[in-house]
Amino acid sequence: MLIQLAIVLIAIIIGARLGGIGLGVLGGLGLAILTFCFGLEPTSPPIDVMLMIVAVIAAASCMQAAGGLDLMVKMAERLLRKNPQKITLLSPLVTYFFTLIASTGHVAYSVLPVISEVATETKIRPERPLGISVIASQQAITASPISAATVALLSMLGDSGFNIALMDILLITIPCTLAGVFVAALYSMHVGKELVDDPEFQRRMASGEFDNTHHQIADVKNKRAATLSIIIFLAATAGIILFGSLETLRPTFTVNGETTPLNMSYIIEILMLSAAALILLATKTDGIKATQGSVFTAGMQAVVAIFGIAWMGDTFIAGNMAELKGSIESLVTEMPWLFGLALFFMSILLFSQAATIRALLPLGIALGISPYMLIALFPAVNGYFFIPNYPTIIAAINFDRTGTTHIGKYILNHSFMIPGLIATATSVGLGLLLIHLIW
Repeated sequence: MLIQLAIVLIAIIIGARLGGIGLGVLGGLGLAILTFCFGLEPTSPPIDVMLMIVAVIAAASCMQAAGGLDLMVKMAERLLRKNPQKITLLSPLVTYFFTLIASTGHVAYSVLPVISEVATETKIRPERPLGISVIASQQAITASPISAATVALLSMLGDSGFNIALMDILLITIPCTLAGVFVAALYSMHVGKELVDDPEFQRRMASGEFDNTHHQIADVKNKRAATLSIIIFLAATAGIILFGSLETLRPTFTVNGETTPLNMSYIIEILMLSAAALILLATKTDGIKATQGSVFTAGMQAVVAIFGIAWMGDTFIAGNMAELKGSIESLVTEMPWLFGLALFFMSILLFSQAATIRALLPLGIALGISPYMLIALFPAVNGYFFIPNYPTIIAAINFDRTGTTHIGKYILNHSFMIPGLIATATSVGLGLLLIHLIW
C-alpha cells in the first residue's frame, strides 16, 4: 500500500509541475501502474461530475463570449475607483462574487490590475488588497452553487445515500467563507509598511523602474448582449439552487413502481446547457468564440484533472480501504476535524478543490464522518495558495508594479500565506460551529 501511495503522490507532484492537463494525464498514468502492475480494479470514472462541470463551463464560456464577464469587470472597476480608500475591503468582495457567479477563480485576472493601480494611486500598499483578493477568489469556489467542487460534493453525498440538499451546503459555505474573507481582509489592512515607506518601492522609484502607465478597462461594445447573458446565466443558477433546495419541485418519474425525483446532476446539466444555448441565440454570439476564452480553457483543464487524478485516487482508496480504515479510523472518529487537515494538504498537491473532494471524500464517507461535518470541513480544500505558483497568485505579483506583493526568501513566506490561512481557518471553524447550531 505504501508503494502504491508513493506512486499516487509522485503522479500528483509531476503532474502539478507539468501544468495544464498534466495533472490529469499523469493521473491516468498512475492509474495504469496501479491497475497493470499492482492488480487494483479501477473504479468507475467520475462521469457525472465531469459532465456537470462541462455544462457549467459551457454556460460560463458563452457568457464570457457575449461580454458578460467584461461588463461585470467594468462595473467592478467603477466601484473600486469611486471608493479607493476602502480598496482592501472592497476588492476581495469583488473577486469573491465574481467567482461565486462564474464558478471559477480565473475570472479574477481581469480585475487584478485595476486593484493594483487603484491601491497605488491611493498610496495604499498593493500587497494588502491583492493578497486577500486572490484568496477570496479561491474561497468562493466552495461557496458557488455551480462550481466543480460544490457539484462534486453534492453529487457524492447524494450517491452515498445522504439526504443533503444544495441549500444545506450553501447555508454553511457562503456565510463561513465570507466571514473568513472579511477577517483576513481586516488583517490585510495592516500588512507591511505603508507604500511610501516600503524599501522596494523606494528603490524602484529612485531607479526609474516603476511603471506609472494608467490601466483602463475598455467599455463593452454590446452592453445589451452582455447584460442579457448575465441575466440568463443567473437565472439558470437560481433554478439550480431552487431545484436543489426543494425536491418537491423536481420532475418525478416512475420506474418499476417506484417514484423518484429527477437527479440533481441531470438538472444542473440540463439548465446549464440550456443557458448556454439561450445566450448564444439571444445575443447572436459565435459559439466558436466561447471555446477561445479563458473560462473554457481553465474549465476543461479542471475536467481532465478530475478525470485522471480522481479516478486514480478513487482506485487507490477503494483497493486499500481496509488498511486505510484500520490505520486512521479510531483517530478520525475521536477527532473528525483532522480530516480537514487531510483535505487541506491534498489540495496543496492537487491545485484543485474539485479534484481534492473527488479523491478524498470517499474515504471520509467510509470512515463514518457525518455529512454535515464534511460540509463544515469543505472550505479546507482551499489550500493551494500554500505554494505560491498558482496562476492567479503569479498574476497578482506581476500586476503589482510597486514590488510589495512578493514571494519571500523562504518561498513559503509570501504575500498570500497569512491571509489564506486566516480565511481558511475561520471558514472551517465557523462551519464547525454552525453545524452544531443548525443540525
